[in-house]
Amino acid sequence: MEVMKVLHMNGGMGDASYANNSLVQRKVITMTKPITENAITQLYYSALPKSLVIADLGCSSGPNTLFVVSELIKVVDQLRRKSGHDQSPEYQVFLNDLPGNDFNTIFKSLPSFQKKMSNQLGAGAGPCFFTGVPGSFYGRLFPTKTLHFVHSSYSLHWLSKVPEMVESNKGNIYMAHTSPPSVLRAYHAQFQADFSMFLKCRAEELVLGGRMVLTFLGRRSEDPSSKECCYIWELLAIVLNEMVSKGLIEEEKMDSFNIPHYTPSPSEVKSEVLKEGSFFIDYLEVSEVNWSVNNTSCEINSSDDQFCDGGYNVANCMRAVAEPLLVSHFGDAIIEEVFKRYREILSDRISKENTRFFNVIVSLIKKE
Repeated sequence: MEVMKVLHMNGGMGDASYANNSLVQRKVITMTKPITENAITQLYYSALPKSLVIADLGCSSGPNTLFVVSELIKVVDQLRRKSGHDQSPEYQVFLNDLPGNDFNTIFKSLPSFQKKMSNQLGAGAGPCFFTGVPGSFYGRLFPTKTLHFVHSSYSLHWLSKVPEMVESNKGNIYMAHTSPPSVLRAYHAQFQADFSMFLKCRAEELVLGGRMVLTFLGRRSEDPSSKECCYIWELLAIVLNEMVSKGLIEEEKMDSFNIPHYTPSPSEVKSEVLKEGSFFIDYLEVSEVNWSVNNTSCEINSSDDQFCDGGYNVANCMRAVAEPLLVSHFGDAIIEEVFKRYREILSDRISKENTRFFNVIVSLIKKE
């Protein structure tokens, strides 16, 4: 699997698009808002930049893409007014994702976004310039010492490639309690290599005292095969194995499919930051969010039962994320059946269990 070519969220504005199935991600961004606002506040007061350069890495497309940027700009403008500074900084915003991302949808939304921001901020706010930056954040993306603030949410758990394994991960598509220890070690080693490279590249690109706020899909437990992080993929593996048993998927295809993904613990994130050495850790925490956060749609669409079906909402959320990977490996003929079965098993588990995503949030400061 060539991750850089096939990894992207479902584009457009359809029923299975990321734009219409990213409420969990929106909830997580909202939960981390106090951390992000504290970081941008400290940055502004310490640097008072004439031009503030912000990069959102793994921006995807849809309503969440510009949400963080708009909140950051609002905070800076409030700080400017509160401090009595007449001169507003200009804002340069870089939106980064892999080349397969739906950048066109983002660009089409920019005129209305800029008009809305202008109305909200009023006279005196500096201009905002947007640039799309396709490419992997596991390499250099920007010139040396040009960025002030880097944000990334629900992106860094994606690896640059599927780990190289010496043993088969038979019957699984991710780390699981039945995975051989060597598979777990291979996943961890790939995370270490990738995150270390990410930190090294951003250390080159950030100005001294620059800030980063990063949110991973992660876990509290030190067990990499913990149910906290692997359960949702284990349930998808159950569906795929059922389809193997019915002859709908080739067993060889199933056994050669692994998700390029790693859900780190706080100690694993901390360890890599300290090892790389370019950043101070200002803040590190774990938060939780229910799988079925989308069920708030019930209150608005109570006449439509599907909106109140946790399995339907979570299956659509996962489809928006995983469908391109599945299609690239298995083809598109099985996709409807996969997610029909996945919805059923998710509905059953959500009704019986307290199913949650765990998030690891870290706020970093570039060392002098």
